[in-house]
Amino acid sequence: MSLAARLALVRTQIAEAALAVGRDPAEIRLVAVSKTFPVEDVRAALEAGCRDLGESRAQELVAKAEALADRDPVPRWVFIGPLQSNKARDVARYAHELQSLDRVELADALQRRLDAVDRTLDVLVQVNTSGEEAKSGVAPDEAVALARVVAAHDRLRVRGLMTIATLGGDEAETRRCFRALAETRERLRDAAIDGVDSAELSMGMSADFPLAIAEGATTVRIGTALFGRR
Repeated sequence: MSLAARLALVRTQIAEAALAVGRDPAEIRLVAVSKTFPVEDVRAALEAGCRDLGESRAQELVAKAEALADRDPVPRWVFIGPLQSNKARDVARYAHELQSLDRVELADALQRRLDAVDRTLDVLVQVNTSGEEAKSGVAPDEAVALARVVAAHDRLRVRGLMTIATLGGDEAETRRCFRALAETRERLRDAAIDGVDSAELSMGMSADFPLAIAEGATTVRIGTALFGRR
């Protein structure tokens, strides 16, 4: 199956999942997770109609962004992996969005680097709803406090929250993780922090995105279902 055909199938599945719970499929953004795949595959995704591309390694982001800088429109690069503060320069220069903001130190580093290149960056606060120690992200009850601090950085625009469900969890556990993020968003909305837009809920990947949509996802991150197994 071609990438274009896989994309059409994924879009159909997104629409079906949305309509099943009375939602408008147009509300749901697809981020094509192109991490570890070569530039040729990314070009194919762009030709098929993808715009938002997810990367998780700073070096790979730089290489692909430079290789595809002549595209019109320019791809919208979304950084989705854990980010070390010493790699903030690359994300500040090339990314349009960071979905893994999980600490004040990273916000400070990004602010300095964005100042240097006169750019702004959309960010999502990553929330560890599964409680797994190996995962990045703040605890749900810490997300509002972090968003408040991040909002004081004028180069960072808080757009919402991101999570990854429990690895290998069953449907009930997966839904619990997604529901916890939606509940965290309600607390963020209630806090009414100046400069914080809490609309985005980035949750759901190839194996569980229909469940994420049922629980309110506005962004799903799809890699394997589009590009194949790594």
